[in-house]
Formats: sequence, structure tokens, C-alpha cells
Amino acid sequence: MAPKAIASPIPVAWYPTLSVLMLAIGLVVTASFFIYEATSSRKTRSLAKELVTGAVASVFLGFGSLFLLLASGVYV
Repeated sequence: MAPKAIASPIPVAWYPTLSVLMLAIGLVVTASFFIYEATSSRKTRSLAKELVTGAVASVFLGFGSLFLLLASGVYV
């Protein structure tokens, strides 16, 4: 019995759209993080907000980069 081929759960045609969308969201969240850091004083900063914002930006930029690589033909 031959092994089954591995198939993507997401249609290949969606890769460019997902890439642009996720990278755009990641860049907006990153920009909001930098604006928050520049405009808040040390006394009013929240470590939890910084960590959550950084994690969300990282996830969106990471998946956006993944779909950009997949859309351009680099299969990782």
C-alpha cells in the first residue's frame, strides 16, 4: 500500500492573500507597539500589554513570512 501524499489544508491560491493580510496586520501591531513604547512613561507601562502585543505581532509576522515563502515557491 502506497503512502498518501501530503496535502495542504489551505488552498494554494490563498497563499498570496494570506501573506499580504498577515504581514499587514503584523506590521500594524508592531507599529502600535512602538508607538506605545514611545508615548508611555515608565510608570504607566504594562509588562503584560507589551508581552501580548509583541507576541501577537510575532505570530502574524511569522505566519505572514511563511505564506510569503510558500507563495513564492519556497516550500518549507
